[in-house]
Amino acid sequence: MGKCMIIGCGGVASVAIHKCCQNSEVFEGIMIASRTKSKCDALKEKLQPTTKTVIETAQVNADNVDELIALIKSYKPDVVLNLALPYQDLTIMDACLATKTHYVDTANYEPLDTAKFEYKWQWAYREKFEQAGITALLGSGFDPGVTGVFSAYAMKHQFDEINYIDILDCNGGDHGYPFATNFNPEINIREVSAKGSYIEDGKWVETEPMEIKRVYNFKGVGEKDMYLLHHEELESLALNIKGIKRIRFFMTFGQSYLTHLKCLEDVGMTSIEPIMYEGKEIVPLQFLKAVLPDPASLGPRTVGKTNIGCIFRGKKDGKDKNYYLYNICDHQECYREVGSQAISYTTGVPAMIGAMMIMTGTWKKPGVYNIEEFDPDPFMEALNKWGLPWEEDFNPTLVD
Repeated sequence: MGKCMIIGCGGVASVAIHKCCQNSEVFEGIMIASRTKSKCDALKEKLQPTTKTVIETAQVNADNVDELIALIKSYKPDVVLNLALPYQDLTIMDACLATKTHYVDTANYEPLDTAKFEYKWQWAYREKFEQAGITALLGSGFDPGVTGVFSAYAMKHQFDEINYIDILDCNGGDHGYPFATNFNPEINIREVSAKGSYIEDGKWVETEPMEIKRVYNFKGVGEKDMYLLHHEELESLALNIKGIKRIRFFMTFGQSYLTHLKCLEDVGMTSIEPIMYEGKEIVPLQFLKAVLPDPASLGPRTVGKTNIGCIFRGKKDGKDKNYYLYNICDHQECYREVGSQAISYTTGVPAMIGAMMIMTGTWKKPGVYNIEEFDPDPFMEALNKWGLPWEEDFNPTLVD
């Protein structure tokens, strides 16, 4: 079918690469490109004997547009799958534009100096991508990603209009450390320590960090404390789903995690303001990242399940209707299959599926689009096939 260049070689990329290799009919060739080529080579060595997909590797600095352009020109992929850092989205989009190559990512751009997740920077590329005749698919992870596909699916098959969406992200996994983050600590801590916000009647409502707490009983996991956070997909779903009055995002956190985080915040370790240390400028949060366990190392020791999904409330044929779509994923099963825990798995699988949708031409629209703007059905089928089967509940417990 074609070739895909994957930029990045962290936990999520590793899962996506495993999945591309399981899907050799579509991914005839992949190139793994990262700042650290040795990581790419190690993965190639492990996977090449198991797959028909031809794996190549390369060193690239994703901050450097010229380097990216040169690499894309030499490999000529059908699609570039960006699994690097959110700070690098725009340089990779620039390189895709220059080479007229389709683009897929899992997280929206955020500038290094402000923890501000919004789509305006990437949406500004709409016209350029349209004129170049190429597609940029934004947010093909789980949240954002599958949550958007779930919303489009609910809109298409279950509702005439959706008025309320609550996205619930529950990680019931236990890694046994006093404190660690399940994905890039820098991004994770920036997300959690930022103010919360949700959309109501077309406007953002801001809350203090962790101000709004609810308790929810998750199937497969049990009762958990969850907190309202700001999350990027709220912005696009509020625009793209018909009838939205309110949309919120909740994530579960245990008390131990929050206590540690509060302490680190209080002493300034989560700050993104540079400080001078022994004559060298360092960013406290980046230093903290170096001290904490590498999220990739949590896989073998994490037990339990994740449960992520969306509760929809709206109208069908003039009647009120509630509907819950979710996926349950088992940390140990993920580790046995691809050597990663469920947090990486739930993002890496949809990343591969998004690249497949674009590469096969199943989804084809020149321009820049969020995932919920495409037909959800083929993606929903692929989720069942590639390891993230979804479940439905027509009488869910609602979040007040």
